[in-house]
Amino acid sequence: MSIIFGQEQFAEAHVLDLVSRERSQALSRREWKHRLAGYGYSIRETEAGDIVETLPHRVPVCKLPADVAA
Repeated sequence: MSIIFGQEQFAEAHVLDLVSRERSQALSRREWKHRLAGYGYSIRETEAGDIVETLPHRVPVCKLPADVAA
């Protein structure tokens, strides 16, 4: 079970790296979401914070840190 858990954390780290890199290159939040859609991800805004999801099935990947979402 720990091997799968480690792989999940590894995948989350790569997704968060991609999300933050695209955020730094985008001029607006709208453009950022459009760029992420090209990679197969979306940002869903919830009361608990933003969540990164896969497209088209909307499977949650990880919670987006507040400093990246700003």
